[in-house]
Amino acid sequence: MAAILVAGASLPASAEMAGAAGLGGESYGIASWYGPGFKGNRTASGEKFDPKALTAAHPTLPFGTLVEVSRRDRKKSVIVMVTDRGPFVAGRAIDLSRAAARRLHMSTQGAVPVRMQVVGKTE
Repeated sequence: MAAILVAGASLPASAEMAGAAGLGGESYGIASWYGPGFKGNRTASGEKFDPKALTAAHPTLPFGTLVEVSRRDRKKSVIVMVTDRGPFVAGRAIDLSRAAARRLHMSTQGAVPVRMQVVGKTE
């Protein structure tokens, strides 16, 4: 497990998903989640942040991209829509809403190793 964390932390988040922008593209990295205090703030896409929505921040994927995020240590996954930019912490690949973090059973943890796969795009 430590090797996974070190490997995920050694690449910039944009490099993590560089090849994943196309449908089916996948990569691995560290997911974190938005803490309290962001509800109602405007995201980079212009939408208001809703911690109850299944959304995420990603440094490079286009807004509206649907990404399946799966924990690497458990059989839990969630599909989120990219609505914001980030994360802005070195070694993190994606920032999830609280609702998405709960679906992955990670709301009591700050960050977990995940697999990310592009599964579609909203219109």
